[in-house]
Amino acid sequence: MILPAIDYTISLPDWVSSTLADVPEILPTIEDRMRLVNRLADQNWREGNGGPFAALVAETDTGRIVSVGVNVVLRTGISSGHAEVTALGLAQRAIGDWDLGGVGQPKHELVVNWRPCVQCYGATLWSGVRRLVVAGSGPELEEITTFDEGPMHPEWAAQFEARGIEVVDGVLRDDAIAVFTAYRTAVDADAVTVYNARSDS
Repeated sequence: MILPAIDYTISLPDWVSSTLADVPEILPTIEDRMRLVNRLADQNWREGNGGPFAALVAETDTGRIVSVGVNVVLRTGISSGHAEVTALGLAQRAIGDWDLGGVGQPKHELVVNWRPCVQCYGATLWSGVRRLVVAGSGPELEEITTFDEGPMHPEWAAQFEARGIEVVDGVLRDDAIAVFTAYRTAVDADAVTVYNARSDS
């Protein structure tokens, strides 16, 4: 008899708690929040958990941090373990609801160190967040890191806005680029694993 797997867990690596020990519960500005995201993204790839990606969910009006997430694909062996998915899932567990924009909930935002990939685009749309804050959205991430982010809809931001999700682009962009550039050095030295969708070539 075949016994199929019946569950899996995506959790944050232990170093995240140590990194957050000196971070206040409230980060009042989107720059403060993005600064933390870039810090986590840089440490994440250096720790070997996955790519140079991090995210957090915060209450937009207060700046209270509800959750953070990092890419844990390599650590868990689960391809969907992206930073946005991790942060959103942990936030939903924290508030006890799948809808981060539901009745009685404060307005929540997702802060990410670049525009979400195609997987995380969908996850963000369905999460209930009311604002998406990104460091950048151009081709630089793919060009520098060699990651394939998938066939993103050319009007991706307008699609968010049409669903009541405000998009804020360009927050600490240069800091995010610096993280990607450091990661690329490791890529060129064959010191990290870049995991992309399989191609026919």
